[in-house]
Amino acid sequence: MANKPIVDFEALKNNLSNVSKPIQVLNENAEITDQEIFDTFSDDDLVEFMKKMVWERALHEQTMNFSRQGRMGFYAPTEGEEASEMGTVLAMKKQDYLLPAYRDVPQLIQHGATVTEAYLWSRGHVVGNKFKARSMMPQIIIGAAYVEAAGVGLGIKKNKEEDTIAFTYTGDGGTSQGDSYEGMNFAGAYQAPVLFIVQNNGFAISTPRVKQTAAPTLAQKAVAAGIPSVQVDGMDILACYAVAKAARDYMVAGNGPVLIETLTYRFGAHSSAGDDPKRYRTKDQEQPWFEKDPLIRLRKVLEDKGLWSEEQEDKLVDEYKASFKEAIKEADEVPADKVSDMLKRTFEIPTPEMRQEIDKFEAKESK
Repeated sequence: MANKPIVDFEALKNNLSNVSKPIQVLNENAEITDQEIFDTFSDDDLVEFMKKMVWERALHEQTMNFSRQGRMGFYAPTEGEEASEMGTVLAMKKQDYLLPAYRDVPQLIQHGATVTEAYLWSRGHVVGNKFKARSMMPQIIIGAAYVEAAGVGLGIKKNKEEDTIAFTYTGDGGTSQGDSYEGMNFAGAYQAPVLFIVQNNGFAISTPRVKQTAAPTLAQKAVAAGIPSVQVDGMDILACYAVAKAARDYMVAGNGPVLIETLTYRFGAHSSAGDDPKRYRTKDQEQPWFEKDPLIRLRKVLEDKGLWSEEQEDKLVDEYKASFKEAIKEADEVPADKVSDMLKRTFEIPTPEMRQEIDKFEAKESK
């Protein structure tokens, strides 16, 4: 018999790394790497993208200040991920359904929720779960939003809602959860119009991407579900928007789900709960990503065009932060939730035992 192996598994494994380069329009030096895509944006578009990223950076800074003052509940910082988050959500339409994870508060607000509602959600107040936006409240269970999105996507298809999709987010760590694959597999099987977005910021809390999976890319995880997928430079808002819009156009034409992996970076801690990134990241690891700051590259393009200035940006930051201070004041004025009300929301028709508990707490609360 010949010495040739029946199956060259090593060659198959090596072939997994033969993937296309992430789509990019502007590199970290603010150089245009895809002129054709860049030319689809007007000067007004570029300015609007910059304003949205400045808004999100200001939201992050002010909200973290509120957190340090003890005025917030759980909050996941977003500094560094502005291009990934704003680029994708701005490519959506208001009739689309958002299924966010806990780091997606900025997208929730851009999609129609108020900052006050978002702050109340952070505090665990019921009012923070009752926004008018076409969105679920941010999902705390990692990866679970993908399952919700698959169901919503199937509903869109069954109800024949035109020009409408569901879009959802998870992080790199979320792709290691069974829920993520179940959601993708369901959407793929039923060709539901769901845009799955993986914000790969390199760490699942403290676990680096290389220790989470042997897959060369996270985008490849969609292949087993029969879903086309692509990587994009998540520090480039133009690329994120262009790819997300193309994906949406593809889906509303009846072509089923898509997955986008954005290569981004979390500049600070995982959450306001207090993890210290210095314990699991070195300065040498961080510095190259800091230099890819999405605001820096677009700022340079706009300044070279005479469309942006430091004074203009400072004024916007002041305006944005003032609005966030008003929002936290509004949140402070909302009456605290009562235990009796929480119990009433548990079952539509309370059990006799629960009715006794409700009566007991109402008596205490009335004093």
